Amino acid sequence: MTAAAPEVKKLYISYNNIHKLCQETAEKLKAESNKPDIIIAIGGGGFIPARILRSFIREQGEKNIPIQAIGLSLYESMGNNSTIDTIGKEVVRTQWLDFGAIDKHFDTLIGKKILIVDEVDDTRTTLYYALTELKKDVRNQAIKLGRSDEKTIFSVFVLHNKDKPKKEDLPKELMDSGRYLAARTVPDIWIAYPWDASDIDYHTEMAKTQGNI
Repeated sequence: MTAAAPEVKKLYISYNNIHKLCQETAEKLKAESNKPDIIIAIGGGGFIPARILRSFIREQGEKNIPIQAIGLSLYESMGNNSTIDTIGKEVVRTQWLDFGAIDKHFDTLIGKKILIVDEVDDTRTTLYYALTELKKDVRNQAIKLGRSDEKTIFSVFVLHNKDKPKKEDLPKELMDSGRYLAARTVPDIWIAYPWDASDIDYHTEMAKTQGNI
């Protein structure tokens, strides 16, 4: 009798795989006329996907889509001697948008298509916070400038959505309209991304054995 394969404890994702997932999503955005006017990357996991995605969304002759960064922290270290992180209970805002600079160089976020990018939708706490706070800021700005009649459209893109109960719900309208984009839905296991790898060759080989190359 053949022994059962050992359970996968960690999902290894290669840079090549991330590149392909971003390319696939960019084609979907273009096909559905949902190309963003601006991308907001949640640091640090959203930075690389946002940059790759922009390359595939941009058509020849078009200007680059601006990328803005916000910093939100939810994961907590278990200690100096541990390589494991645990999910925190409170979102900590470490970096936010400079709306003054955006207004000066981009004509505000009001009335724009805004794509929020992160690497993984785990408990959904971080995504919920980012979307809720950004919508609130844009709404307040629109009221201040007398532009409340202009519709700002938010979308979300993640490389991976973990198949698990979420602690927060994103707006039904966003979910039902196809503006929540998860390149892949995966089991609720630890995802190892290449930017966290201490040995990228080993990491890539592990990703290859799992078919994530």
